[in-house]
Amino acid sequence: MSAEHVVVIGAGIVGLATAHELTGRGYGVTVLDKEQRVAAHQTGRNSGVIHSGLYYAPGSLKARLGVAGAASMLRFAREHGVDVEVGGKLVVATDERQLPALRELVRRGAANGVPCREVSREEAREFEPHVRCVAALRVETTGIVDYRGVSERLAQLVGDPGGEVRLGTTVIGIRSRATGVTVETDAGPVEADRLVNCCGLQSDRIARLAGLDPDLQIIPFRGEYYELTERCAHLVNGLIYPVPDPTLPFLGVHLTRGIDGSVHAGPNAVLALAREGYRWRDVRRSDLAETLRWPGLWKLGRRYWRTGASEVARSMSRATFARSLRELVPDIPADGLVRAPSGVRAQALRRDGSLVDDFAYARAPRQVHVLNAPSPAATASLEIGRQIADEIEQEHVG
Repeated sequence: MSAEHVVVIGAGIVGLATAHELTGRGYGVTVLDKEQRVAAHQTGRNSGVIHSGLYYAPGSLKARLGVAGAASMLRFAREHGVDVEVGGKLVVATDERQLPALRELVRRGAANGVPCREVSREEAREFEPHVRCVAALRVETTGIVDYRGVSERLAQLVGDPGGEVRLGTTVIGIRSRATGVTVETDAGPVEADRLVNCCGLQSDRIARLAGLDPDLQIIPFRGEYYELTERCAHLVNGLIYPVPDPTLPFLGVHLTRGIDGSVHAGPNAVLALAREGYRWRDVRRSDLAETLRWPGLWKLGRRYWRTGASEVARSMSRATFARSLRELVPDIPADGLVRAPSGVRAQALRRDGSLVDDFAYARAPRQVHVLNAPSPAATASLEIGRQIADEIEQEHVG
């Protein structure tokens, strides 16, 4: 049993999963978060999908941790009474030009150990009678779960062996020393032997506060959702995704029947005007200035300005949003959509304008910083926690 004490900054699902793994290995753990509840940002605002690991480059951290994470998340939810269902999903090709990309997904799925198979239009309609496609990919292992419920249970488990989750506590400074780390908060200092940064939208700032200089910055992209109205919800049985365009950085809008039975539609992706900017009117001047100063944003914008313009148009018009959805399910009317809460994706962007696609970490003596944890981070959170705990143990033994 270790007598070491670890401070984990961030009470989203990745931070809580890491804290849970560390307490299970005998570490003393304190979780700090500025919000008054766990899972207040990315974790509590996503669509609840347990991703199978289909999309990710074979051998990448996303592929390895995502596939393992799908199994461990399902197991955790069932063991702890958190709402979870496994109903599978369809990835649909809506015209012949998408078939090569669809078959590339079949190849990736096989390489990653994901059970999937190409199905005909007729077979696809056995799962989703209202879908439009020329062919589809059926993935049986995709599920949905209550990630906020998972996070709340993880917080309880951290507290059971004497760990602590301190909410409403803002980190204002970090001082490293040879034997440990002092985390200054608005409620006083916290002394620890080690630090883990799982701050999502604030992760780069925490890293810099700790003295690191990562060559990336978090750029916030707001994902806007609609829900299908009650009279239209029957048009979707489960999960319907488009074939992703390999030239674009995001998946595109899709349809997801959630754990509560509602059908989410989206998200689109527009630049948020604050790190935690969930609406157009949520503007934080300091955040926006920091975003606009980052040279990578302008390089990214030059590359994808047409895509960006179409995303903004879809954000402004329910009819345009509905038109995108009708590529998948033609019977969805514009008046069959109502606004749903948005999320903000913490996307790490390099100076050269390239998106950091995989999970990314920065390290310093006695510190681990999770600087990029995009989807499927919620799915893979228990595996990310194990990986970080393994690294801390190895450094401790070393």
